[in-house]
Amino acid sequence: MDLFHTLTELIDLRSFSNLWYWIALAVVWSSASHWVLGVPFDMVYRARKNGEQAAADLDAIVRVNVNRMLFILEVSGHWVLAASCFVLVMLGMLGFVYGFEFPQAVFLLAFPLAIVGLINVISGLRVRRLALAGEDLCRQLTWTRLFVQLVGVVSIFVTALWGMYQNLQIGFIG
Repeated sequence: MDLFHTLTELIDLRSFSNLWYWIALAVVWSSASHWVLGVPFDMVYRARKNGEQAAADLDAIVRVNVNRMLFILEVSGHWVLAASCFVLVMLGMLGFVYGFEFPQAVFLLAFPLAIVGLINVISGLRVRRLALAGEDLCRQLTWTRLFVQLVGVVSIFVTALWGMYQNLQIGFIG
């Protein structure tokens, strides 16, 4: 076997039949639901359980992350939105119009993560506007995590259906 054949076997661009894609999908959604507004969710449990110091730490970290996220949004939000839309449309066109599987797989990861980003921005704006702290902040982070998990469940379901369809279609054609 030559080196080129070995590398093409190792780096398979048929994403939906590749185990690594499904592992990456699981890791992405596990991480997305664990990190809410840039804060690990176990800090919310600790703040509710241990009281004052843990709650103060949570308030401080959320405030820093929300201020950072909203500063980036204010300074370059239009450019980030334009670049994100361009990349998503490019992936969608390459994947679903021209039929390439790798852009389909990346789109099915990236588009729901863009929705998660929007959820985090809306939540961050609410945290800043209402100056949430303590139990109110924990409640907001819990609701944000729930919405992220709902997007994740729908995304995994749609990706699994599309992946099964692609594998069956290629199996019958090839």
